[in-house]
Amino acid sequence: MRALLLVCMLGLSGLAAADRQLRQVHEQELLGVKANPRQAFWQWMAKHKKVYANDLKVVEDRFRVWLDNLQFIEEYNTKHTSHWLGLNSLADLSHEEYKQKYALGYRKFHRIPENRLKGFSHGDLDEATLPVEVDWRKQNAVAEVKNQQQCGSCWAFSATGAVEGINAIVTGELLSLSEQELVDCDTKKDHGCGGGLMDFAFEYITKERGIHEEADYPYTANDGQCQRDELLSSARRVVTIDGYEDVPQYDEVALKKAVSQQPVSVAIEADQRAFQLYMGGVFDDEGCGEQLDHGVLAVGYGMESHAADDASGDAAGRRRNYWVIKNSWGAEWGDHGYIKIRMGRGKAGLCGIAIQPSYPLKKGPNPPTPPPGPKPGPGPAPKPPTPPPTPPPKPQPVSCDSTSECPPETTCCCLRDIAGFCFTWGCCPMVGATCCEDKEHCCPSDLPICDTDEGRCLPKPGTGGFTKSVPWATKVPAQRRAAPAGSFRSSSAKGQQMQSIKPMAA
Repeated sequence: MRALLLVCMLGLSGLAAADRQLRQVHEQELLGVKANPRQAFWQWMAKHKKVYANDLKVVEDRFRVWLDNLQFIEEYNTKHTSHWLGLNSLADLSHEEYKQKYALGYRKFHRIPENRLKGFSHGDLDEATLPVEVDWRKQNAVAEVKNQQQCGSCWAFSATGAVEGINAIVTGELLSLSEQELVDCDTKKDHGCGGGLMDFAFEYITKERGIHEEADYPYTANDGQCQRDELLSSARRVVTIDGYEDVPQYDEVALKKAVSQQPVSVAIEADQRAFQLYMGGVFDDEGCGEQLDHGVLAVGYGMESHAADDASGDAAGRRRNYWVIKNSWGAEWGDHGYIKIRMGRGKAGLCGIAIQPSYPLKKGPNPPTPPPGPKPGPGPAPKPPTPPPTPPPKPQPVSCDSTSECPPETTCCCLRDIAGFCFTWGCCPMVGATCCEDKEHCCPSDLPICDTDEGRCLPKPGTGGFTKSVPWATKVPAQRRAAPAGSFRSSSAKGQQMQSIKPMAA
């Protein structure tokens, strides 16, 4: 037993060391950002596919917000040792913009007595016998990280995540389920992009005898017309549950028991600026309160040791317990879409995580896929079912040549060419941009003159003079891709504009 405990503690120590290494790497990256913030911003735009409607004025506005967040990150990280913030995918939003767009999806309500009387089936578990750590991702019970975008549908993502988990545990098959069905069809108590509650989503799935797969009812990030009847008539399979239970409130031990058995839907307060910019480590910001506004999924828990000079105030063994939480803001946020939240911070739990947890119940397999209906008899044929909404096609990368490409909605610019052939490509973060002759910068299509002396973009003569101008943009390196045999790189490749316009004398 002592040997086993030693192995466990060594593993926890290794986990903490890995976090410290990641933080050190991140600190080095921030030093590079400070050395050349504008170039770093263009690289950040390319990484996160930010285009800003091809408007350099908007780019400048976002750059100022980004710089303000950078300053906040630097100051914050010097005061916190357990976790760190960074320039993640939400770093171009002010704190007020963030709260308006991302932290309004959960609608808290007072639980009715009937819900509490349903019982807590995991209550008989002995806390002393629970695993030291649980991670349902390692058991193939957690689907890929998704992105709710600017739709207040966090409740739907939390609910489908919990159903995906229990379905995988019971049936052995991990299926990605449709949040859009809940947004469009579960409208009696929930409110689509206007917010909702995971308990109500579980009630809907139970009453309607299942929920469809993501592939059959894809996400659009908008409120739409319910397509459930059409899908049922076309014999699409569903995943069912047998009800749901609420975890006893204000009881992290009860929540730990539940999470040891399956992924659990939880609500938290996520409107803090530190939560917006979270990058890694165990989040323990005491400013995170109990005003629940965001639905997420608890997919595990763990424990790590921390250094003796850590100012966290822990005594016994310098251990740090945490929850593993799956968010729905894409894999570019946080720790690949996840956050570790400190355990043991008051009855409500840090960020209110122990206030309203719940989970679905499932006892057996899903119903078989129904066979197609009988062919219609004589008479007018029924109208074909309305197909589910088709999501817009994903923007495709811009091809520079057979070996290089740039992100969607950018322009390929040659950085190095010899005798008319381009050997190194760069990406300008605008559509139809002018590539400046200095090989480093570019200008938007409406301000195509590169003023190499002032480092600005100017309009053509006769289109408003030179009173309108913006700072020019810095290109970022293009991405490599596999080249077909016998291919070569030509400076006339698609998406690239080689002819820069020289600045004219005033």
